[in-house]
Amino acid sequence: MKTRLFILGFLCVYLSFAQVNQETFESYKLDEKRSIQIYTPENYSEDKVYPLMVVLDADFLFDIVVSNVKFYTYLGEMPESIVVGIQQGYNQKIDDCDFSDKDGLPKDKGNAFFEFIGQELVPYMSQKYNLANFKAIIGHDITANFTNYYLFKEQPLFDAYINLSPSFAPLMEGRIPERLASFNDKKFYYLATSKEDEKDNYKRINTLNEGLSKVTNENFHYYFDNFEGGSHTSVASYGIPRALDQIFDIYKPITPKEYRSKMLTLETSIYDYLEEKYNNIETLFGYKKQVSLNDIMAAYSGIKKKEDLPSLLKLAKLSIKEYPETMLGFYFQAEYYEESGEPKKALRAYEKAFGMSEIDFLTKDMAIDKIDALKADFGW
Repeated sequence: MKTRLFILGFLCVYLSFAQVNQETFESYKLDEKRSIQIYTPENYSEDKVYPLMVVLDADFLFDIVVSNVKFYTYLGEMPESIVVGIQQGYNQKIDDCDFSDKDGLPKDKGNAFFEFIGQELVPYMSQKYNLANFKAIIGHDITANFTNYYLFKEQPLFDAYINLSPSFAPLMEGRIPERLASFNDKKFYYLATSKEDEKDNYKRINTLNEGLSKVTNENFHYYFDNFEGGSHTSVASYGIPRALDQIFDIYKPITPKEYRSKMLTLETSIYDYLEEKYNNIETLFGYKKQVSLNDIMAAYSGIKKKEDLPSLLKLAKLSIKEYPETMLGFYFQAEYYEESGEPKKALRAYEKAFGMSEIDFLTKDMAIDKIDALKADFGW
């Protein structure tokens, strides 16, 4: 924990050296100029695509979001992402998020601000950067309420909604669960409050939590936090890392807990689990992630434990593709042939492995030992 906090603190200190640009955006929908901040990963490449996070109330939330995005990216627990924040002073965000007291829907400037994000800002970001399919929106208080309006479009603009102590418009507690129950594609929803939150917020947020907890839709992924301490304001600093941690859970390297509770309990093959994990990552985030060495080794351990030889051969082919300069794939291939009773093929594969770079626990000495043992057994 101390190490993680130190890294996060380090990233916060050096945030000013990150690729953060301040721009003035001339909006025809709002009929005014707006200040936006854009964070791009330090090694941004035109050859990759990046999830987009839209941050409302950016004067307050932008730096917290960027610091945590950098932190989780550094740990390999979420993809590199682009963050755009819309600066809103207190009076400005009241106007931006204006809604009708009768039906709770945006009105006047609230309508224009809704269209500004959907029809101007996000298209602008899509033209300027290589964006993945995955988009998230983050807000606090009345701006958190505003994020939910995008759920009610026929084709919602965002895949993930991070609601930090929202101050809801009328009827929202009932509308949101009903809408989230109807989606046929994946939607992620994070909701946070605190026992020290403003009383009306706390009551209505817990009402929404009760409704969302009853939604039975396999495409809906819901996370809720009711923090013991903290105020209405500090819920944001508690909630943002929790939201990222949970929304991007599938992206993380396989943990010991996942290995024991999911991989080893499978009725299907170990390799199928690994393949499905990375297919889901590609489907969600719009690009093909390199299979991490951690995950390959977790699969290898499970395959050995369950004696799943067909998976071992598939893992060997995957490893040759993903780590072509290393011993990994050919060593696994050699083990497959050896355990399948094909010593000549095993010998050739171990010899190939010997000529490659060492990786993880695999060394040239191990390959030599295997080669010598096979030759001794068969008198070659």
